[in-house]
Amino acid sequence: SGAYGFGMNLSFTKMHGCGNDFVVINALGTLKDWRPTAQQASFLLDRHFGVGGDQLLVLYPSGAADARMAIFNADGSEVEMCGNGIRCCALYLHRRGIVTRSAQAIETPAGIIRPVIEGDRVRVNMGPPRLDAADIPVTGFTGRVIDALLPGVASAYPLPAMTCVSMGNPHAVFFVDDVAAVPLAQIGPLVERHAAFPRRTNAEFAQVVSRDRVRM
Repeated sequence: SGAYGFGMNLSFTKMHGCGNDFVVINALGTLKDWRPTAQQASFLLDRHFGVGGDQLLVLYPSGAADARMAIFNADGSEVEMCGNGIRCCALYLHRRGIVTRSAQAIETPAGIIRPVIEGDRVRVNMGPPRLDAADIPVTGFTGRVIDALLPGVASAYPLPAMTCVSMGNPHAVFFVDDVAAVPLAQIGPLVERHAAFPRRTNAEFAQVVSRDRVRM
């Protein structure tokens, strides 16, 4: 659509991992120099007027791996890593015959990740979690950020204590009694863009259902 600055027909694939859904674009060929603008990313991820998705995944050529994965939010910002996203990209590369072996190497801003195709599923080792505040990163804290209060969040919802972790990108996890009661659309952006997170963060609310089940 020319109205959104594409100036061309853009092919895409809609995929999801565990319900975390994506718009996947193959930029391994003629689109290798294309980077979506904020307007284009917003349009593609819009669930009412565009394709719809949580994030936009673009596969570029890589000199160090089978492909390079770039992950864009709806505002055009780029993030480091997404476990469900890289599993989708690995399955895309395999099903399209771009990478025929089961063990792959995909370059990301968080380093080279090595997903493995197992039938119709994809397994990926995300590496050990990083728990130190400086590695996540989260400012205003030292050492491990566990059961800590996030200051200055103006919301009618009483924000519980958080635990912060990086799996290649920042996460702030809040354990609650009922995830259905969390006004996620209202509180999520306040956490995501909080000054304590210089690279922003994923805001997650988790409910322990049983000893072997967590709803998030």
